[in-house]
Amino acid sequence: MEAQSSKLESIMLQIGEAVLTTTETVERLASQVDALSSQVQQQGYQIFALSDAVQTLAENHDSALTELRQVSSSLQQLVEVIGQEPEP
Repeated sequence: MEAQSSKLESIMLQIGEAVLTTTETVERLASQVDALSSQVQQQGYQIFALSDAVQTLAENHDSALTELRQVSSSLQQLVEVIGQEPEP
């Protein structure tokens, strides 16, 4: 009877140790998942900010192209006017 009780106690001790080890592992895993989730969220914010910056850059580029076209047209008209003036 004493031997059975000792074996049972040993088995219960091993189960307890396994539960503690598993709990610690799960806690570390949960902590790592939280950290990873935070990084993914931060990267999401960075991607949003980057896409917003790219959109602003594209809008500014379009605006600059429009202005360059206007300047080019004005210069072309100026050249035509200068070319049409009679020489003295």
